[in-house]
Amino acid sequence: MQIVFKRIPTEKGYMVEPPARATGGAAGMDLRACIDEPVELQPGKLTTVPSGIAIELPEGYAAFVFARSGLGIKHGITLSNSVGVIDSDYRGEIRIGLINLSDKSYTIQPGDRIAQLVVMQVAAPVFVEGELGRTDRGDGGFGSTGR
Repeated sequence: MQIVFKRIPTEKGYMVEPPARATGGAAGMDLRACIDEPVELQPGKLTTVPSGIAIELPEGYAAFVFARSGLGIKHGITLSNSVGVIDSDYRGEIRIGLINLSDKSYTIQPGDRIAQLVVMQVAAPVFVEGELGRTDRGDGGFGSTGR
């Protein structure tokens, strides 16, 4: 599958590398910080970082922005909205909302890998009201299976 993308430079003309998988088996493609100057993210604070990338997805697909595990585990830097959803009809720049969950400030440098993008096929279901089929679990919620 090919994804058409457009690079969006910063005010000073800096452009990031296109999204790319780090290894052949990687599900996600790295998104980088498209910023002219370092951004310091204080403990407990939020920021939005431009990726410098806009994409055109085929209908029936969506892109999902996930946290990078190394940033989260080593530095407490993760996505402020858990997972970002990029719809197939969106043509604007992908922006990454980050939060610092640690007790130390963290500096994001221009070009740093700050998130990962995964493209997936999505269903477009039609909801029909009716009676639900029975299962052993039924309507048992959180912890109801005893695990």
